[in-house]
Amino acid sequence: MSRIPIPRRTFMATGTAALMTTGTGLMSPVRAQGLAPTTTMRGGANNYRPGAPIVDRIGGGGFMMSGTVRRAGDGAPLAGIRIQIWAHTTEGRERDTRSHGATLTNADGVFQLEMPQIVPTFGQPHGHLAYDSGDFQTVFLRPVMANSRDTSLSAHFVLQPA
Repeated sequence: MSRIPIPRRTFMATGTAALMTTGTGLMSPVRAQGLAPTTTMRGGANNYRPGAPIVDRIGGGGFMMSGTVRRAGDGAPLAGIRIQIWAHTTEGRERDTRSHGATLTNADGVFQLEMPQIVPTFGQPHGHLAYDSGDFQTVFLRPVMANSRDTSLSAHFVLQPA
């Protein structure tokens, strides 16, 4: 094995820089900027229908979609935020109007909406969630279930003001 010599000055400068940035937390975006915003996931907007109604439940229920919504930067929970949810379920396809619904976050920034069991489509059991109300940047999520027999799925939003 060949060895590449590193000049002492380079070694010391690199080591000192690494120690200073990790010790002060400068390498952590969470510490440097606060809580980073959620970015849209690939495929998250598939079969999106703007303006889905706020509902108590989608279809017959039996599966729970839940999560939280917080503000980027300080991480404060956001109350009254509209989250749209849709999926391919035992009662309908993603593109079907009856498979779409919306809910609002509570005072702690928590949302939940009961819906029919999600079933695999394109090989993966997954849901779709969207924040699209205008006060913050639009975000689409597409979380994948670990197992198609799971009866719940959660997704978390960190929203950046528009």
